[in-house]
Amino acid sequence: MPIPNSYFQTLIFLIAFGSALTGAMPPQNPVQCTQTGCTLSNSYGVWGDRQPCHVSAAVYPTTEAELLSAVADASWRKLKVKSVSKFSHTIPKLACGGAILISTERYNSSIAVDKANSVVTADAGAGLRAVIDRAAEEGLSLAAAPYWEGVSVGGAISTGAHGSSWRGRGGALHDHVVGIRMVVGAKESEGFARVVDLREGDALFSAAKVSLGLLGVISKVTFSLEPAFKRSITFNFTSDDGIEDEFMDHANKYEFGDIQWYPSRHMAVYRYDDRVPMSTPGDGVNDFIGFQSNFALIAKSVRATEKAAEKARDTNAKCILASSFVAYKKLTANGLKNNNLLFTGYPVVGHQRRMQTSGSCLYSPESDKSVSCAWDPRIKALSFFESTAIFPAGQFAAFVRDVKKLRDLAGPASFCGADIYNGFLVRFVKRSGAYLGQPEDSVVVDFNYYRADEAGAPRLHGDVWEEVEQMAFFKYLARPHWGKNRKVAFLGVGRKFPNFGRFLEARKGLDRVGIFSSEWSDEILFGIEGGRGDGCALEGLCICSEDRHCSTRDGYFCQQGLVYKEARVCRYANTSAS
Repeated sequence: MPIPNSYFQTLIFLIAFGSALTGAMPPQNPVQCTQTGCTLSNSYGVWGDRQPCHVSAAVYPTTEAELLSAVADASWRKLKVKSVSKFSHTIPKLACGGAILISTERYNSSIAVDKANSVVTADAGAGLRAVIDRAAEEGLSLAAAPYWEGVSVGGAISTGAHGSSWRGRGGALHDHVVGIRMVVGAKESEGFARVVDLREGDALFSAAKVSLGLLGVISKVTFSLEPAFKRSITFNFTSDDGIEDEFMDHANKYEFGDIQWYPSRHMAVYRYDDRVPMSTPGDGVNDFIGFQSNFALIAKSVRATEKAAEKARDTNAKCILASSFVAYKKLTANGLKNNNLLFTGYPVVGHQRRMQTSGSCLYSPESDKSVSCAWDPRIKALSFFESTAIFPAGQFAAFVRDVKKLRDLAGPASFCGADIYNGFLVRFVKRSGAYLGQPEDSVVVDFNYYRADEAGAPRLHGDVWEEVEQMAFFKYLARPHWGKNRKVAFLGVGRKFPNFGRFLEARKGLDRVGIFSSEWSDEILFGIEGGRGDGCALEGLCICSEDRHCSTRDGYFCQQGLVYKEARVCRYANTSAS
C-alpha cells in the first residue's frame, strides 16, 4: 500500500521542529569493557561485515609518557595493538584486530599555539573543534577541516579527512600538518618503544601524514595556521545541466566551493564560498542540517518511513521524501544561519571557525536521552552505507555523463534513495605529498544510501548504487576514502597510489614485528576480497558473480550493469537472465 502524502507533510513539519533543538545526547563511547574484555564499535554501531570487534583490554593514556609505556608493554609482549579516539568515526575496520586497544580519549589536554610561527600543536586525542577554537583565541585560523567536527586530530589525519579546496595547502587536513610525534615499537635496547619526531622534509613524514594507524600511535600533531579570516557563503539551487562542464571552473573560482548534486531532482547546488576580510559585516554560523540534533522519535519515524517504502517497493514514497528534504534544505540554506539563530538571506558571512565545520548534535549532557545525532545506534534510527570515491579531476566529467546515462535508463526515481540523504556531495582536494594522499588534484564524491537492519537484505534500486560504485572504482579507477566505503571499494587499491610501495617500506621500518597490523587492516590496505558467501554483494563485501551472492528469495539476481557493462549488480528481476 502506498504511503499517504499527508504522512510526509506531518513528518517534514516534525523534522523542521526537531532541527531547531540546540542540544542532544552525545554519542556513546565506542569502547565498552567488561570483566571478560572489550568491544569496539564505530559511531554507527555496525561494521561493514556486521561482526563485532573484540579486544582483550583497553588502556587510556593521558600523557606521552603513558602512551610510550603502553606501546612498550605491547611490544615487549608481542601483542597486536590498535589505537582509537573517543569519536571512532571510521567505517572500515582499521582499528580492529588488536589484543590491546589504546584510546586517546583522555590524551587531549594540551593544545599549544605558537603565535610567532603560526602553528598549533595538539595532543592526538584533542577534538578538532577544541583546536580550531584555541587557534581563534590567538587570532589565527586553521584553513582546512572536514565538514564533520566530531573527530580527533590524530584520527582525522590518519584516514585523510578533508574539506574542499584546491588553493593554498588544499582541502585535506593532513596537508596542513607540519609536524607529527608518533610512538612506535622498538628494540629491547631502546625500551621496546620510542618516539619519532617528524617534520616537513623528513624522510618518513610523507608516510606518517596519512598512516591508517599502521606505523605507530600518533602522540601530537602540529598544524600550520593563518591569520584569522571570514567566509562568505551563498548556495545556488539550479539545474544540473552542464555540471560536468562547470565543476572545474567552480573549483578554481571559489576557494572553498563544493557542489551538491541531486540526480533525481535534476538539481545541482553550487556553494559559492570564499574568504573575505575580517571587516566584512556578519556573524554567521554553519550548522549543517544533517549534523543538528534530532528528537529520537523523529529520527525513528524517518527510518520507519524508509523501511516501509523498501518493504512495499514504493519508489514514489522515497521520491516524496527526497523532494521534501531538498526543499527544506533550500528553505533553511542547509543550516546556514546569519545570526546564530536563523537564516535571513544570502550571503551568510561569518568567522572561519564558525563556518568551516559543524556538528551541533555532539554537545549536550548525558542525561537527555530524547535527542541525539540521527544515526546514533542507541535510538535505532538512520542506517546507511557511505561510499566516497576520489577521482582524478580529468576523469570526473566522464563519470558524471555516465551517471546521467544511467539515470536515463533506470529512471530518475531510482536515484531518490541517495537524494533523501545528501545526493552526490562533490568536493575538491589538492594534490598531496602524503604517500596515501591524493597524487593529483582530485574530485571527491560522497553518496549515502539505505542500509537494511538485517544482513543480506536487498535495497530498492540497489543495483543502481552498485553500478555507480563499480563504475567509479573500477571503470574510472577512483581511489577510496580510507575512512569510509564498503569493502569492495578497496579492491586493488594499492595500484592506485604511486607511492604505495614507499608507504609499505616505511611501515616495515617503523613496525618491524607488525604489532600495529591486523587481518582486518591488511584487508583494507591490500584490497583483499573476503569470503563470497550468500548475500555478500548486498553488503558490499564482494561483487556478485553468482545469483546466490544476491537474494534470489527476494527476486534479486546477479546481472550486468546498464551503462557499465562490466559491472555485476544485484537487480530485482523475474529470472537470473542478463
